[in-house]
Order: sequence, then structure tokens, then C-alpha cells
Amino acid sequence: MGRHREFDVEKALDAALCVFWSKGYEGASYADLTEATGVERPALYSAFGNKEALFSHALDWYYERYLDYVPDALQKPTSREVAAHMLYSAIDLNTRYPKHTGCFNITGLLAGSDSSEPVRQLLIDVRARGEALFRERLERAKAEGDLPETAKPEALAAYLMAVLHGMAVQAKAGFSRETLALVAEQALSAWPASTAAISAGSSQG
Repeated sequence: MGRHREFDVEKALDAALCVFWSKGYEGASYADLTEATGVERPALYSAFGNKEALFSHALDWYYERYLDYVPDALQKPTSREVAAHMLYSAIDLNTRYPKHTGCFNITGLLAGSDSSEPVRQLLIDVRARGEALFRERLERAKAEGDLPETAKPEALAAYLMAVLHGMAVQAKAGFSRETLALVAEQALSAWPASTAAISAGSSQG
């Protein structure tokens, strides 16, 4: 039988996540990780694998614990409500923790050394899957008449992701929640009106 693990795995994972969230993958040293988790390096290796594997576990934990608003957003009845829920929920998360502002997905690793390329690619793949979910939801919105025939779901999904990513970078740079809310409001003002709304506007013209 293996040796009994003498630490709370979830607490250690959350602590490691916060380090990566604050310092990024390359900026987080094992000294940082062991200090934050209170777990020595051999035990961390035993529980999670190497640093890259620990980051991957932390990313999964981030989605499970902190991004629960994404499935909720996708269930909203209109595409504009989907976008609004995503934007304002992201603002809340990006500014909730003063010691690790921004988005773990974005600040984790935008660019790095060759040895960190697998981690950068992991984050690219995760973001691509998220964009695909939004694209599929917006395609359904167009089919239901919630978006006009001229709407391009792929472009709208990319636009939403671009705004979300930009706000994450701004939050990391110290932008206030109020300023980010203005950004979200501006983005939503450009959201395409539904086919029904366009028809109603035409009939009143």
C-alpha cells in the first residue's frame, strides 16, 4: 500500500492554482508552490506529477471551481443574454481577488520559453474549445431567429472571446471593475438585434 497522503489535495491544488494565477506558469517557482501549499516538493510530485502536470490539474480545477458561470451562460434564452452573463461574470471573477486579478487562462502563459510550449498550447486548446461552445450556441440562436440572417456566429464568438480576453488583460493591469463594466456595456451595444426586433423596427419606420 502507498504511504498515506498527509495533506488536503483540494486545498493544495487551490493554493497552487492561486500561485499560477498570480505569477503565470513560468513565473511560479517550486519554492512559491511549496510555500503556498505547505507541501514539500516530493509530495507535490507524488500527488500531481511535475510542474507542467500540476498546472494542468490547476487548470481543470479552475474550470470546475471558478468558471461554473459558463454553462449557465450557454443556457440563457437569447444570445445577448449569453454574452452579457459571460461578460459581467468575467468582470466579477477578474477583479474578485486582489492578489490574482485577471483570468487564469489568459495570464497563465501568453508567451514563454521553448520548454513551456506544451503549456502554452494547452491553454490555446482550452480557449479554442470555449470559443467553439459559444459558436455552436450562436449558430442555434441564428437558426431560432434570435440573430439576424446577416449575423456570423463564428465572428461573433471570436468577438466575444476577444473582449473577454482583453478585459482579463486590463484587469491584470489594474483596471477597475467600473471601467470593465463600461467596456462590457460598449460591447453589448454592438450586439446584433434579433430578427424579431429588426422586423418590429422596420414596421414602425
